[in-house]
Amino acid sequence: MKKKMIAGLALGGLLVWLSLRGIEFQGLIDGFRTIRRGYILPALAVLLLMQILRSIRWGIILRPIAKVDQLSLFSVTSVGFLAITAFPARLGELARPYLITKKSPIPMSSALGTVFVERVLDSLTVLIIAVIALFFTPLPTWLIRSSTLLLLATVILSAIMILMIVRRETTLRALSPLIARIPERYAGRLHRLIDHFIAGFRIMVDPILLFWATFLSIVIWLIDVLAIYLLFLAFNLELSVTAAVVLMIVLIIGIAIPTGPGFIGNWHYFCVLGLGLFGIPKTDALTFAIVYHAISIGLIILLGLLFLPFNRFRFSDLRHQTES
Repeated sequence: MKKKMIAGLALGGLLVWLSLRGIEFQGLIDGFRTIRRGYILPALAVLLLMQILRSIRWGIILRPIAKVDQLSLFSVTSVGFLAITAFPARLGELARPYLITKKSPIPMSSALGTVFVERVLDSLTVLIIAVIALFFTPLPTWLIRSSTLLLLATVILSAIMILMIVRRETTLRALSPLIARIPERYAGRLHRLIDHFIAGFRIMVDPILLFWATFLSIVIWLIDVLAIYLLFLAFNLELSVTAAVVLMIVLIIGIAIPTGPGFIGNWHYFCVLGLGLFGIPKTDALTFAIVYHAISIGLIILLGLLFLPFNRFRFSDLRHQTES
């Protein structure tokens, strides 16, 4: 785990250096002064709505296992995203599954399964939006290829998840030879963990719940596009909604890379990279990236700290879950 943290911090530092290289710092300061602040509050409101909808969607994904009240979902989601932001190398991903077990009868491995479903839905909906964007603007070859490969992998993964839940017993029997190779005292526990993890996929075979979860996923990412577009207006950038879609996709790819806390480095570098596709000078792009990062992460930190007293945990708790 220490190696992951060190590697993440080193990579984040490298991306910070790449983001700052060649920057005109006076231009950076001038860029902050020209922001149309009237668009910042609406952008914050839109980002807050995005977080609320994420908690609602998670509740829908959890529903085949157990029904959790909305306040608890939003509370845990807020603290969970704070953990993702605070811990390097995305080690905070375990916070939400861990915390929801404290407020419901849902096993940790099943909660992990539902987060896995979330990631699949996010990938599918973002890539669908990306395909639509292709009809309105030319995209670089590397982005088209990476999106195509990710879409193919996501479709295959979705099919496997459906197969695992439909043929649950068959899946467990198929894994039995592998489980049998570990010490007997751990074999039974591992079998139960896998069974619970697969249970987290149950929404994949519930057409109604899956429809609503997918619908919310589309709305969530369209709201993200709206937030980016509002910031375009704040910075007087004459860019289209399609450009906001492209920037969102590039940023999603960028922040998926495990780096230091708060996505510092990869957020800024990939934001500059995305805006550069539309001819935005590096200094202006970095100014945009700093403000966008500040309000996005600032909101996550504020919400997380607000609900942290009701969802206390320690880093050692997550480390123990990782080692388990």
